[in-house]
Amino acid sequence: MYYRFGKAFYFLSIVLFIFFLLYFYSALAENISYNFDENGLSPEKVSKEMFFYGMIAVFIIMNMIVLLPPKLLETKNHQGLTRIFPIGDKFRDYYLGWFYSFGGILNMSLGMLVFYTHAINNQEEIAASQYNFFFYLIPGLFVVWVIGLFAILVGKFNQVKNKS
Repeated sequence: MYYRFGKAFYFLSIVLFIFFLLYFYSALAENISYNFDENGLSPEKVSKEMFFYGMIAVFIIMNMIVLLPPKLLETKNHQGLTRIFPIGDKFRDYYLGWFYSFGGILNMSLGMLVFYTHAINNQEEIAASQYNFFFYLIPGLFVVWVIGLFAILVGKFNQVKNKS
């Protein structure tokens, strides 16, 4: 059950990231800023094509890394994971749900990075300071999800210990 919600959230986050990236790519100038100095100016610039392809590369690499463990478990290519999380085990569902939802959080954070870059470059439309809440929210979610992974692993280890 959790696995299905995690997977749905993951695929929704992919669609949102792609939408944000394509929509804001068309609205950006040829050279975009990604930083402010103390005067509110942005001395560091990069071409929008470099930003676009860089974000796609980061997106693909991060998703490959995050989705490797659940895909190895789902396809039964890793015997150790299949033995630890057999089909029908509740911790298998938690484990798969955790990885897919973590991938969704990573994708949403990349989407927020694209959105923030757009806000920096279009100060007359959107103030970049309006997104400070999200920059505190995303690391907080990462911490909660990592604690959740440890809770899942501790629960699984206790289950294995009690069976033996």
